[in-house]
Amino acid sequence: MTTPTQVLKVVGPKLVPFFKTVAIYFVLYIPVERPSLFAAVIKCLPIVSLVIFVLLHGMSLADEYAFSRRILSGLILSCIGDALLVWPEYFLHGMAAFGVAHVLYTYAFGFKPFNAALGVILYALCAVAIAVFMPGLSGELAIGVPLYTFLLVTTVWRAIARVQLFEELWTWTKLCSCAGGIMFAVSDGLIGIHHFYHPVPYSQTLIMVTYYAAQLGIALSVVDSKADFNAKRDAELLLETERELRETERELRETEREEREHLRETEMTQRQAQLREDRLPQECN
Repeated sequence: MTTPTQVLKVVGPKLVPFFKTVAIYFVLYIPVERPSLFAAVIKCLPIVSLVIFVLLHGMSLADEYAFSRRILSGLILSCIGDALLVWPEYFLHGMAAFGVAHVLYTYAFGFKPFNAALGVILYALCAVAIAVFMPGLSGELAIGVPLYTFLLVTTVWRAIARVQLFEELWTWTKLCSCAGGIMFAVSDGLIGIHHFYHPVPYSQTLIMVTYYAAQLGIALSVVDSKADFNAKRDAELLLETERELRETERELRETEREEREHLRETEMTQRQAQLREDRLPQECN
């Protein structure tokens, strides 16, 4: 299992650009009421840094990089969504880009272990959130926001479900993706409350801090994804080998049983023949 110290040594230097670009964003702090191309670039730079971070951990079309490819694609779509959301008239388009990003994140996290109980709880909270926001929604947003909320909650569910502390099915990077999913829900929840329910003080700061933390946690999940893939593959090969061994043992036992039955039949045939031979002289007399 990867320890926090190992994670820090591996990822620390590669995350310097991310923290620098986040610092630049908050130092410049361009208000959302002043959309511009420059504001979009500054907002997207931290996510671009995370894209580079993921690429630095290796990328190819091989199966062991499938997880990293999905996270990378999700980050790229998130970057597009960030740029679109700078302009209010593209809010729906930005939300759509983030929706596809959540589909990719969910695909990366997978559905094993399933944890249905957790899903039920989160979707119930999702329904409550939608009920709260619906009075403030109209037109396309009345469809888009509930759909996006469903996709977001699915990502959160799969991110949390990956971590099973009491069954040793967790690593520090899985904990990071779990925290990332939760922070994503917090960030988008703040957006929903601020836009569709009631203005939130310092909303831009709170939203962006939690958002960047969310994307950082999700990006960190690629650190040992290749090793995790190889471990799962080795475990599957071991299970397959054990299954084949059990099948071979079953076939051997079946063969031995058939041989014993054949031997018993042969012995019975020989005894019956011997009895007939013994009776033949007596009948002749």
